[in-house]
Amino acid sequence: MTVIDWDVAVNTGVRLVRPGPQVDLSDARQAVAQLRELSTVAAGHVREFTGMNPLEPAGPAVIVDRPGWIRANVDGFRVVIEPVLEQMGADRLNNSPAGSLTSAVGSRITGVQLGAVLSYLAGKVLGQYELFLPPDPDGTLPTGRLTLVAPNIVNAEREMDVDPRDFRLWVCLHEETHRMQFTATPWLRGHVQGLMQELLLSSEMDAGDLIGRLRAAGEAVADAVRGGGESNLITAIQSPEQSEIMDRVTAVMSLAEGHGDFVMDAVGPEVVPSVATIRARFQKRRESANPIDRIMRQLLGMDMKMRQYEEGAAFVRAVVAEVGMTEFNRVWTSPETLPTLAEIRNPTAWVDRVVRPAAVNE
Repeated sequence: MTVIDWDVAVNTGVRLVRPGPQVDLSDARQAVAQLRELSTVAAGHVREFTGMNPLEPAGPAVIVDRPGWIRANVDGFRVVIEPVLEQMGADRLNNSPAGSLTSAVGSRITGVQLGAVLSYLAGKVLGQYELFLPPDPDGTLPTGRLTLVAPNIVNAEREMDVDPRDFRLWVCLHEETHRMQFTATPWLRGHVQGLMQELLLSSEMDAGDLIGRLRAAGEAVADAVRGGGESNLITAIQSPEQSEIMDRVTAVMSLAEGHGDFVMDAVGPEVVPSVATIRARFQKRRESANPIDRIMRQLLGMDMKMRQYEEGAAFVRAVVAEVGMTEFNRVWTSPETLPTLAEIRNPTAWVDRVVRPAAVNE
């Protein structure tokens, strides 16, 4: 039984996504070529600054348009979600009161919903490290892929009126840091995928629970439209057990995003002359979204993601300032050395738990 019609998700997203900025063909080709080149340049800077070493070849980033980003993300969702659905088993889905919602009609509705969300995000995302790709039958391709969304990068640099090469390299520094995190730390991909699947499997709902969660989600929408509170669809449909898992997901994603922001700004002055201007204008752009964007960001939990960047970057800055980059890199040793959400907000607690005992034992 298909719970999400993936083809419907792709087709909906591609149909709804807005076209990118008007760019001459020669300018578009130049942007694509430069982004490929700068992603490789950025990889060298990130390796040198962080002291981390990738265990698989990187190669240049893959450059996509908005529909290409949607297709790639649907593939990623499939890799994470389909094993969970198999684990749940058809019986649990068919026999539960919620099962009737995931009939053929339901699968098309969820496909449309996923496509609609992705069509919105496809106009916003500058780049990402795609962690979850379909398996490579030959076993020759890297397990993850760095993707840059060329029309969004061009659109952002135009809106902010910043130097295109500087901005493109700055974006590449952030995204290459993500690639380094996962290619230098072999266990991290499996750990994140395990957390995601644990989150999805932790939802044991009967019909009453489901209706209650949907009502809470409806209230979150109304609350966001009114401009009140901090409701979002992610927290609205969580059980207490899921909230605990979500805290672990939030901690690791805050570390990853904050580390990316820290590296892009720390490397920046050496190789991106206008980095201070870019950061100031980028921050202003983040904060001055139009009302519809603000509502969407809130509903999709993107405001929560903005806080992850800030809290995570503050954690990395504080730890590196206290113990240096080499000691900070102990964070990538194992799942046990990752910071908890409480430690993200109290970096000294992580240093006391992980760095100081390790230094004593050496």
